[in-house]
Amino acid sequence: MTRIRALALLAVLALLASITSVSAAQAKTTISMSGSTSMAPLVTKLATAFKNQPKFRGKVRFTLAQGGSDVGITDVSRSRVSIGNSSRDPKAADPSGIVFNKIARDAVCIVTHPSNQIANLSQGQIQDIFSGRVRSWSKVPGAKVSGAIDLVVRTAASGTQDAFQNIFMGQQLRVAGSATTKSSNGLQAQAIKSNPNAIGYASFNFVGGLHNVPYRGVRCSLRSAKSGTYGGGRNFFMVTRGKPRVAVKSFIRFIRTGAAAKRIIATNWVPLR
Repeated sequence: MTRIRALALLAVLALLASITSVSAAQAKTTISMSGSTSMAPLVTKLATAFKNQPKFRGKVRFTLAQGGSDVGITDVSRSRVSIGNSSRDPKAADPSGIVFNKIARDAVCIVTHPSNQIANLSQGQIQDIFSGRVRSWSKVPGAKVSGAIDLVVRTAASGTQDAFQNIFMGQQLRVAGSATTKSSNGLQAQAIKSNPNAIGYASFNFVGGLHNVPYRGVRCSLRSAKSGTYGGGRNFFMVTRGKPRVAVKSFIRFIRTGAAAKRIIATNWVPLR
């Protein structure tokens, strides 16, 4: 009887070992991300390219939530995600212990409805329009529409909003409280496309179907952002809690140094030099 029990126990242990072995073989490392809506299209493409590499195929999976740069920064600082995507620069008030890993550059473009083909806006004109000091298109030289100016901007958690504030508005002026706020680049672009009197701003990747207004005589484009002639350039960061490790480290290294990643970034963004 003892021999039978021993053999039965060995059989159970062997079965458990085989199950554990299969589970370990099937286990995948999850890289979770949240944050910038501007970065979401780029990050999705980069994640797909990374997990299709022979070394990582079948071994890594990604999850992506959005919510804005501030959400991503908060999430990663509290270990809710592996990476917080941020389209704004670091701030002194950011949580301690996080690291901003630059992965690409982008451009924030001033955009209007396609029917309102404004030839150029200066910084002063942009400040007057978005602060509410100028409220009618009749007061804007070169405007092709008339009537009240409808401001369409992003929420406070947005990195694009932060970049717009720092680049175009400065520290003394704020966007008028009457502005309509949208939670993503896509929703903002859609609102401007449907309203001839609207004006806003967007990441370069989202300007399709809108009029891209030249700023200080320079059109917002990948070429002008890369050369530095366009004044609305900004950085994209993957924020980690401490220095990135293991799979996250490999992912960020792939983005910064991989030829495939550079080709992806160059389609609608500016690769790091």
